[in-house]
Amino acid sequence: MSDPTMSLISPGVADALSDWLASAKALDAKSDATIDAYRTDVAGFLGFLSGYHGDREGRAALAQVTTTDMRAWMASERGRGLGPRSLARALSAVKAFYRWLSERDGFDATPVLLTRSPKFTKPLPRPLSPDAARTMIDTVELQAAEAWIAARDTAVVTLLYGCGLRISEALGLLRKDAPLTDMLRIRGKGDKDRLVPVLPAARAAVDHYIALLPYETGPNHPLFLGKRGKALNPRIVSGVMEKSRMQLGLPATATPHAMRHSFATHLLNAGGDLRAIQDLLGHASLSTTQAYTAVNTARLMEVYRASHPKA
Repeated sequence: MSDPTMSLISPGVADALSDWLASAKALDAKSDATIDAYRTDVAGFLGFLSGYHGDREGRAALAQVTTTDMRAWMASERGRGLGPRSLARALSAVKAFYRWLSERDGFDATPVLLTRSPKFTKPLPRPLSPDAARTMIDTVELQAAEAWIAARDTAVVTLLYGCGLRISEALGLLRKDAPLTDMLRIRGKGDKDRLVPVLPAARAAVDHYIALLPYETGPNHPLFLGKRGKALNPRIVSGVMEKSRMQLGLPATATPHAMRHSFATHLLNAGGDLRAIQDLLGHASLSTTQAYTAVNTARLMEVYRASHPKA
């Protein structure tokens, strides 16, 4: 735990945080990124309490947290520039920790659990048009001087759009996963597996990359490698797409994740079933996928206003 706020927390409280994180990792199958975010958010809250109540640093003091304490913490977070979305995420982590701790230590966590989350407007996904998505894939290839790197970048972006993968999922593929078959088993968030169909274009792009790959790798090595033969960093893909979108005059929202959004929106516009798209994307909740219906409706209204004689 390298977080500087951990130095403000008593050993007993630090042990409680470590036990909860271990439980979330083992029992709830949380990803490493989620565990790191939990640690940062809850450690920040506990560090605030130590400074706010200098004489109440022990684990027993956590049971004495009041509504006033919660309001003071949230005001402090806003004061240091934390936005509503980030504050809501931190509060959610704190509530999860307190829910766990109160069950084990036998105290009433109502003041924490009933704290209201700040309101924020969830932005809609920003998909590319079908033509822009295809042009992006073609333009990515032009950014690299070496043919194998150009083929690699094309293969990755094709998988994002052709299979609706998260960038972490695409870069998590192993050498043994290729050559790709008609169906690809993907391990997504929460270590949940799903099957996604693979388009011929995606298979061909990966095959072309492998044919040019200058490194010999074992079956359990990453499929996509960086220039020096190590696992490809997602920032490299983001940088390549940034150069491409600047050349194409696309907005800053044309990111790797936008290719995944485009995959879902284009399927929906073509008449795809929302629940089937949910399964393909690996969303735990249908409400997450339903954001794409808002995109679809917004586009429909644009066409209506532009085309209807009475509009």
